[in-house]
Amino acid sequence: MSTRLDHRNPLVFDTHELGRRPGALQRISRTVDAPNDLGIADVVGVPEGAPVELDLRLESVMEGVLVTGTARASAEGECVRCLEPLRHEVAADFQELFTYPDADDRGRTAEPVDDEEDEDRLFLEDGLFDLEPVLRDAVVLALPMQPVCRETCEGLCPECGVRLDENPDHHHDAVDIRWAALQGLAETIQDGEKDNMGGAEAGVDEKQEK
Repeated sequence: MSTRLDHRNPLVFDTHELGRRPGALQRISRTVDAPNDLGIADVVGVPEGAPVELDLRLESVMEGVLVTGTARASAEGECVRCLEPLRHEVAADFQELFTYPDADDRGRTAEPVDDEEDEDRLFLEDGLFDLEPVLRDAVVLALPMQPVCRETCEGLCPECGVRLDENPDHHHDAVDIRWAALQGLAETIQDGEKDNMGGAEAGVDEKQEK
């Protein structure tokens, strides 16, 4: 690991009390401040510093510590239909295995794994684990990709931007663009005919003068 975990970080947990005996259990409840960028960028997310309630179950297994838990928080965003601010209560469930870096409790060296598999694994460091990456993934999966203030939101008028929920009778006279094109063509033909008629009349006048 490139950096050492700081036990003072509220999202870093100590497993020394749990021990390494398979089957040992520990339950932890903790409220922490949300880290920055917790959510879907520019869509919806938990504001930095907002309270996040964590309920965790730590279980010692042969490979490491299995962490199962739920994170609860209030996310804020913008309705994709009417662009009004909204609040979304999120409950994100997760489960992750934090692996012992070198050996299990029987002193056996862990079996080697390939580089790609190793990158996907999370490891304990001196009995500590960092929950933040797991929390981020869980919250993103629990949040709506297209949040709405309510399912029946009518959104905005595409022509003038009026909020339709507040103006249920709002409408614009619809003009079929196909008829508009034909009307424009008809006006062009009429203008051409007038020009031709004008030219013809001028020719007649010239003959009469001669």
